[in-house]
Amino acid sequence: MPGMEVITAANMLSEIGDINRFPKANKQAKLAGICPINFSSAEKKGGICARSRETDCCSLFYFLAIRMIQISTNGTPRNKVFQEYYLKRVAEGKNKQQALICIARRLVNIV
Repeated sequence: MPGMEVITAANMLSEIGDINRFPKANKQAKLAGICPINFSSAEKKGGICARSRETDCCSLFYFLAIRMIQISTNGTPRNKVFQEYYLKRVAEGKNKQQALICIARRLVNIV
């Protein structure tokens, strides 16, 4: 994957461990602390991101998301697909941090 290097992959393997312990991507996202939890009561709706003890895993995916949308020295994005997705989310009204969390969630699905 463009933007992911050997050291990042090694950190990811050390944080996640055995990938087979997660039957679905949702379980891994919960471990990373980037899966939304819905709290709703009657007409009030709200959602927050799950907080887990694995803050290193969360920051790993977040900084990987930043790396995916960065522009390289020659002026092209490192990963064009994620750059377009980021710009689409910002155009929809999400702030930049929320758009990066959306990318981090997609990266969890890919892993």
